[in-house]
Amino acid sequence: MFDMMKMMGKVKEMQSKMKEAQDKLEYIHETGEAGAGMVKATVNGKKEVISIEIDEALMSKEDKETVQDLTVAAINNALEKADISAKEEIRKSTEGIMPNIPGMDLGNMF
Repeated sequence: MFDMMKMMGKVKEMQSKMKEAQDKLEYIHETGEAGAGMVKATVNGKKEVISIEIDEALMSKEDKETVQDLTVAAINNALEKADISAKEEIRKSTEGIMPNIPGMDLGNMF
């Protein structure tokens, strides 16, 4: 028989674990590179840009467009990595709380 009180307890526990996992996302840092490492971007698990490093060799007016393109590529690369790390953190934090329901991926909620 379905135990509603037990299920509600699991939902509350999951909410608590999800909040805890979300708070940890700020501390996940991933760095993406472009142009063989000439441009590096670091983001956190909340998809906020933390820093951008640009090699001095790219710092000329002629290379402005290249620097812009490489910066976008590095940020997108870092965001992709941070997304994977964030989903893994959410998965670890909620593991074992709710039954494994096919098609229900809590990591995709954020």
